[in-house]
Amino acid sequence: MKIILLSGGSGKRLWPLSNRNRAKQYLSVLQGPGGEMESMLQRLWRQLDEADLREHTRIATCRQQVELLQRQVGTKAPLVIEPEQRDTFPAVALAAAYLYSIAGVSLTETVIIMPVDAYVESDFFSCIRGLPKLARESKSELLMVGTSPSCPTDQYGYIVPEASRFHEDEGLFERKIRAFKEKPHAAEAKKLIEEGALWNLGIYAFQLDYIISMLMNRGLPIHYEELYKQYAKIPKASFEAEVTQKSSSRSVVRYDGEWKDLGTWKNLSENIAYDQLGLGSISEDCEATQLINELDIPISVIGLSNVIVAASPDGILVTCKHASSELDAKIQAMNERPKFEERRWGHARVIDSALLASGLHSVTKRIFIAAGQNMSYQMHFKRNEVWTILSGEGMLLLNEAQRMVGPGDAIMIPERSRHSLRAITDVELIEVQTGIQIEENDVIRLGTSWEDITNQSTIV
Repeated sequence: MKIILLSGGSGKRLWPLSNRNRAKQYLSVLQGPGGEMESMLQRLWRQLDEADLREHTRIATCRQQVELLQRQVGTKAPLVIEPEQRDTFPAVALAAAYLYSIAGVSLTETVIIMPVDAYVESDFFSCIRGLPKLARESKSELLMVGTSPSCPTDQYGYIVPEASRFHEDEGLFERKIRAFKEKPHAAEAKKLIEEGALWNLGIYAFQLDYIISMLMNRGLPIHYEELYKQYAKIPKASFEAEVTQKSSSRSVVRYDGEWKDLGTWKNLSENIAYDQLGLGSISEDCEATQLINELDIPISVIGLSNVIVAASPDGILVTCKHASSELDAKIQAMNERPKFEERRWGHARVIDSALLASGLHSVTKRIFIAAGQNMSYQMHFKRNEVWTILSGEGMLLLNEAQRMVGPGDAIMIPERSRHSLRAITDVELIEVQTGIQIEENDVIRLGTSWEDITNQSTIV
């Protein structure tokens, strides 16, 4: 059994805390067993370890999220890295090619696909352990996992099993699938539930050969390196659209334990153990209202019930907990540049962005680098930078020359200059970028770890 944990999506539905650089699965909003805060990814990764399933698991993520993911679960977590975000079908296809051509997994091995944002308890992993046997005995190409709906909603896909049950094992009920409907409107969802439909949990089991053969039939490479190069040729579509709905040989397992999707503010609010996180207050006449504030200014909530208030450098959200559909539509239409990002080495916040009278663009960031961490060794082609150290001490590397920097130091970094900074103690700095164009992708990374960076060439 091999498990692929999908953790590469943008997850903007929890805006303003989540954005395309900080997906919802990385938000530290859940309470861990020791009272510490943890993210959805960290919770599931911990649970997989407790269930002795971590050694069977790889995490599929996109290149842009690798640093943040490794900051949360460590650099030793086995990854399958996508060159860009292209939805769940390309992610699964690339992971299958990795298992086949790099990891040397047998084509008869059962592969299980799991989303990272599910909120489950320990009994869920007994279900996961039982899937390989059920997949073999069902004779179906694709085995899905569903659960009984608690209400009609357009947030999930619906699986309609055949009426007769033909297999039961370890409390898991498996049936052939009569129909599958992806995110129907509420009235249709209600009708499907009356027909015995289950919510689709986004968990799939199949033999590795199933996806490898699919790639071959489509004329796509089955070796990881080549498929990585041709990644843009894979349809940018969900696994449900490209595989589930087109498969003629599929079965479903019903899981009756606790399962929740934390991908909406309503669902998340029901599973966080606090009413307030961050500066501010909630008046006593508020009921079922929660405040999550990442800003350094207080927010007061007075006289509002069943409301979520969330604030970050990207914006402020005040919403009724039942407004999921309207909120989704609003968020999907937004395409603003994120103003906050967490990185392997710390975090950065945009505090000003302007078009200057000279015609140049300017972006000002406040940056935190944790002690012992370093920025990548990088260069830019379209902008100059000025760093002003506010606090802490670090080692600056600028065009192969090293020197110590501390509070009050100002560093000029012209375009095309190679540069990095390693924090000896926690470092905070102001970075001012100026250029005719300032783009997120205007960066060439020449090295990541400090050891690799300093070994590239002679450092003076």
